[in-house]
Amino acid sequence: MLQKIKDAININDHNNFNITLKHHAIFWVAYFLFTTFRWGSYFNDYPYAFKTTLLGFVIHMTLSYFNLYYLMPKFINTRKYIKYALALGASLFFMLLLKFNLTYFLVSNNVWPEGPKVTTTLTLNYAIEMMLGELYVVAFVAAIKVTFDWIREHKRRVDLEKLQLETELRLLKTQVSPHFFFNTLNNIYSLTIEKSDKAPQVIIKLSELMRYLLYETKQKQQSLKKEIICLQNYLDLERIRYGDQLNIDINISGEIEDKKIAPMLLLAFLENSFKHGANKNVGEVNINIDFNVIGNFLHFRVSNPIPTKKNNNAIQATQGGIGIGNVKKRLELGYNENEYDLDINNDGKEYVVNLKIKV
Repeated sequence: MLQKIKDAININDHNNFNITLKHHAIFWVAYFLFTTFRWGSYFNDYPYAFKTTLLGFVIHMTLSYFNLYYLMPKFINTRKYIKYALALGASLFFMLLLKFNLTYFLVSNNVWPEGPKVTTTLTLNYAIEMMLGELYVVAFVAAIKVTFDWIREHKRRVDLEKLQLETELRLLKTQVSPHFFFNTLNNIYSLTIEKSDKAPQVIIKLSELMRYLLYETKQKQQSLKKEIICLQNYLDLERIRYGDQLNIDINISGEIEDKKIAPMLLLAFLENSFKHGANKNVGEVNINIDFNVIGNFLHFRVSNPIPTKKNNNAIQATQGGIGIGNVKKRLELGYNENEYDLDINNDGKEYVVNLKIKV
């Protein structure tokens, strides 16, 4: 029993929400002083108030801790509410007998001086009043304990959800790089099959992107300016692959300095435009990309035509991957609902992505 009380007093350190013996001592000392001065001023007899409060103080503490660390775990936690009520009632009655006899033999024959008349025997009114008083103290202490337990549990759940969120975001971020490299290696593969002199240039660009992915994307938020440079490097890779067949129009407006965004978030939209556009098209392809910063929001738009004549020799591996689904999940986990708005439209002729996101 004592060990359970000691264990309960010293709450787990990892929660950074410790209730120590010092806090219990402060509470009971404050309660003792308040009760002593309250009844001392009421009776205008502080020595008498001190003695009666001292007796009641020991009873209050004993009954309160007995309820917290024995009755509640044994009956409330196991949902045996009727047994709990009976056990608590029996405990209150036992404490009533103890208090009556201690007061009668150690303090005064009049065990209820604040009552309506002199009380020297165990009357029904005295029993009800004293048991209700004890129940008030027990309930008050239990309420404090339950409140602190709820706060600690709530904090634990919040910390757990935060940890799960960060873990899932890290997992999604790690999925971006393999997906991106998978598509880029397919590009290099197609160039090597053609024995193109562009292959070395692609490898150099790829190494620059690898450096960025390894060293610049560990933070939750990355500079918007650096992200745009990364995307431009990616587009350079695609330009090398497609040559004059590909026309890319990029427009950047607004103040991009000191703006931040989740790293590698926009890349999937560009990859998607090539997957559904240039990679399947046998003719000239126009891809339009707009970065427009208005206030604290980036308005990002990318559009590409849906090909009417498809390239049957396109590398089919690029049709797989996680791209857009990954981005949607990262948006849900990393941003509040009022911090982004994603709209993807495919009317059969043009594939358009509009993303408004806080930066």
